[in-house]
Amino acid sequence: MGAAGVLGWLLLLLPWLLLLLPCAAGADPCSPKYFGRNVIACVCNATYCDTLDPVVLPPPDTYIKYESSKAGKRLERSQGSFQRSFQRSFQRNAQTPGLLLMLNTSVLYQRVKGFGGSLSDAAALNIMGLSRPVQDNLLRSYFSEHGIEYNLVRLPMACSDFSVRPYSYDDVPYDYELKHFSLAEEDVTMKIPLLHRASAMSRRPLSLYATPWTAPAWIKSNRDIRGTGALRGRAGDKYHKTWANYFIKFLDEYAKHNVTFWAVTVQNEPRARLPTFPQFPTISYTAEQQRDFIIHDLGPALARSPHRTQLLILDDQRVHLPQWAETVLGNSTAAGYVAGVGVHWYLDDIVSAACSLGATHKLFPDHFLLYTEACNGFLSRQFSVALGCWERGQRYSHSILTVLNHFVTGWTDWNMALDLQGGPNWVKNYVDSPIIVDRSKDVFYKQPMFYHLGHFSKFIPEGSQRVGLRSVCRKRSCQLEHVAFLRPDGAIVLVVLNRSGWDVPFRICDPSVGFIETVSPASSIQTYLWHQQ
Repeated sequence: MGAAGVLGWLLLLLPWLLLLLPCAAGADPCSPKYFGRNVIACVCNATYCDTLDPVVLPPPDTYIKYESSKAGKRLERSQGSFQRSFQRSFQRNAQTPGLLLMLNTSVLYQRVKGFGGSLSDAAALNIMGLSRPVQDNLLRSYFSEHGIEYNLVRLPMACSDFSVRPYSYDDVPYDYELKHFSLAEEDVTMKIPLLHRASAMSRRPLSLYATPWTAPAWIKSNRDIRGTGALRGRAGDKYHKTWANYFIKFLDEYAKHNVTFWAVTVQNEPRARLPTFPQFPTISYTAEQQRDFIIHDLGPALARSPHRTQLLILDDQRVHLPQWAETVLGNSTAAGYVAGVGVHWYLDDIVSAACSLGATHKLFPDHFLLYTEACNGFLSRQFSVALGCWERGQRYSHSILTVLNHFVTGWTDWNMALDLQGGPNWVKNYVDSPIIVDRSKDVFYKQPMFYHLGHFSKFIPEGSQRVGLRSVCRKRSCQLEHVAFLRPDGAIVLVVLNRSGWDVPFRICDPSVGFIETVSPASSIQTYLWHQQ
């Protein structure tokens, strides 16, 4: 063969060589630790941590697939080709149980804000308690292109239950001018440095949002940082003005450290009633009280400030929707100050997504919905932390798929890292986390929850838009859950979850490219990525 012939063959093979390049780069696999059969967590230490390759779009007519499973796969990458002869193959396999997913990019829904987790005091303490190389591996796992690429970070304003002590930023009684306001050691020595390091590792801009749990004791009706109390007085008075200015002071002080916030929420769980944890710090609001506080105090304070920070209401369970939104956003003045609605997942089983999220979106389509908190192990009668538990990961992806299909724009996990007990937590309200730290061994464990989140966060960047996805199913295949997005770079992302105990064959049809005939293994989650022509 002459030189021209060799060159011709190389040109023909080039797309396939490019497809294999990400694999050749050598992503490091999970180092598994077994806590029972198919109960697996991935161990990271100072010298080793599993990684992912940066996402590279495949050549035309091909796709890449990432798969995690209860059997042990963790975002395992493979590739394949689209087929063109869809109709003939579909007829030939008409008796095969399966699901047909028909993509329709002419039907567009909400745009994605992103996915991420919360940098609570507990998370910061656990991360900083590791040696510097292990800290770097943990932050890279969450934020770098070799990890799952979080772009959302939620921060408590002062203490939450996941702190080691109750505190506010101004505990000097009746300091209405907030002359004694100052950030805590937890902010200055831990959270702010960690945010800078995470931002430096990320190729995506991070969107930070902050949430208060409690006001200073002298502003609350119960005169205590701990426990449930309303703001003293009524909207428009000195207590409410001071509390609104407290938000601005917080934004001012963080800005001095070159940290800016995309948004704040009015209050974490304003309807929380936790008799099991009477010291749980919170400020109680009704929807009417929150509306009036926004109209008279917080909305104008944010509008006057130099900060371009958006405002979210509710930040509580979806059982309060759409009524809460109707009360607050039904007032045009309040609605003008508000960008979106924050939602927690803890009582999702009580009311359907359609009757809460869908109904709210229909009433207020210009205000986005964002899931702002979720965790497993809360109020658990068995184990707050369940190392390697696949089912807890499935709960995450089931929730994310459900709410994305009902107009939610993103999903934020709770603590990014906890210890083996599920803390620290001064209220002793222990829960689970996608990353569990064992400081005594200078290691951390990546739970199945981490990888379930990664199937969304790494592949669905901010600005992606949900597209039409029609399903035609037969028999048990109807149990598959799925969602599809058009990325800003023109690629399609499809996520498929199989919570059943059996393999399910199915087909994907993109009219502009062709179709894929594939299988969703038992207890697995898959992400497909391809470029439209």
